[in-house]
Amino acid sequence: MQNIVLSDTSCIIVLENIGQLRLLPELFGQIYITSEIAIEYGKKLPEWISIKEVLNKQYQNTLENSLDRGEASAIALALEQKNCTLLIDEQEGRKVAKSLGIQITGTLGVILLAKQCLFLINVANNNTYMIVN
Repeated sequence: MQNIVLSDTSCIIVLENIGQLRLLPELFGQIYITSEIAIEYGKKLPEWISIKEVLNKQYQNTLENSLDRGEASAIALALEQKNCTLLIDEQEGRKVAKSLGIQITGTLGVILLAKQCLFLINVANNNTYMIVN
């Protein structure tokens, strides 16, 4: 079964800000976010980002007592998926997700994975190089 990749807002925004948003579809293909995250992002979504709604809104509301709405919705959605990785950067959200057994990584994890997959990123100059063997 293929791993589903969900993202919180921060990873999308940071990668966009450093000119590396394209790494997400190149590494993972389709990315899923909640409508709450789409609102936080506030821009037109690329075609490779799909919105998936949380079914258990009551649990999401409980998570919102200690997390922001985007993080809470991402974690609630991750719990509803069988095989997923959640891209999340915020420390408290990561702590909660890990405590619930959710596989997580963040922006730095995405960049390291890109490096392992032979995408060399020069963030300072906002250039991307690909090594072809």
